Amino acid sequence: MRRSTVPAAVLAAVSTVSLGVLTAAPAQAAEYHSALKIRGVQYDAPGSDSNSCTSGNTDEEYLTLKNYSKTATINLKGYVVKDAAGNRFTFTAGHSLQPGDYVRLRGGHGTDSDAKNVVYRDNCNFLWNNDKDTIHLYKPSGPASDSHAYSRSAHDGDRDGYIGFHG
Repeated sequence: MRRSTVPAAVLAAVSTVSLGVLTAAPAQAAEYHSALKIRGVQYDAPGSDSNSCTSGNTDEEYLTLKNYSKTATINLKGYVVKDAAGNRFTFTAGHSLQPGDYVRLRGGHGTDSDAKNVVYRDNCNFLWNNDKDTIHLYKPSGPASDSHAYSRSAHDGDRDGYIGFHG
């Protein structure tokens, strides 16, 4: 009987790579080791799009971020959200998400509220494209936390303008 001359560490690495291939994420998502993830996006606000600060509907466009950790609280200060064109929003105030908690980042103007789980971008322009876009979430230190590409035709089967990620 011939013994294998391949070191155990190499076999373990090959097994790990093989498992990674079997559990790869869908093509539109990039998986990062982060508890804070993009839960979903209302990329097309209900009604006729109007970015008027007084009568528009940009506050109906929102991104939901969720803390998927079972134990750690996450402070959003310094986290950055970007779209494919480079438009960005940086959380400048401390907003703590307890394990399992979420926040909705809305367009328009309003009062940020921990109790209502909302932060406003204080910008009346729409951030997400209605046909397709890519959403990037970056940690304060710079590395990616989560990223998702979407298109209305491929990911929004019921055409309600909302796409969910990470169940």
